[in-house]
Amino acid sequence: MKKLKPKEKLIGIPISVLWPIALLMITVRLLITPLFAQVAYRLPGFPKDPFGFSQADRLKWSEPTIEYLVTNQDISALEDLKFEDGSPLYNSRELSHMVDVKDLVSGMRVALAGTMIVIAIISVVAVRYGMERRLILGYQYGGWGLIGLIAAILFLVVLNFNQLFTWFHQVFFESGTWQFSTSDTLIRLFPMRFWQDAFIFVGVMSLFLGVITVGISKNRLHRFSNP
Repeated sequence: MKKLKPKEKLIGIPISVLWPIALLMITVRLLITPLFAQVAYRLPGFPKDPFGFSQADRLKWSEPTIEYLVTNQDISALEDLKFEDGSPLYNSRELSHMVDVKDLVSGMRVALAGTMIVIAIISVVAVRYGMERRLILGYQYGGWGLIGLIAAILFLVVLNFNQLFTWFHQVFFESGTWQFSTSDTLIRLFPMRFWQDAFIFVGVMSLFLGVITVGISKNRLHRFSNP
């Protein structure tokens, strides 16, 4: 392979940084669907609700809760949810937290769109000006970076998931706004096991995408080396 020019070296740096971030956000977005909850509730060993929610109840109430996060609905969509006796599904603290979660999800969606636009522009410019080799290397490095990051996260999931879960919330939410009683609806619908499975799902999907990225990149670089 020919020696890379200075411009070629620079073109791959943002790709190697942005591509793993984009892939990670894509897998998180795939997670935030009612379908994941339907699968999670049916996994072997998923804990029963000690306060009486059946699997059917969890499916019933989790769907509008998750849909609120990825649609244009405001918090009234959750405020209007009632049990059969007329009492609200969520208390005020839970509703406040759901607003915070939706803000985080909405911000991630905007960031993902912006990241993909930047990646597309850089890729087009690199190909247009004959810097495709470095572009491909950027994707390859990004794929390896994602694999390393996810391997570390999955190690922490196995080592001490509760601590990882706490760190995550400390980073993205204000102290005291994300801790609830075991009798609160959010905990009954989404117990710790749900989030452990969610982290594993994101990790496995991200690893898969990282491996695919590295494999495709290596194949493309091999073609450059052997025209």
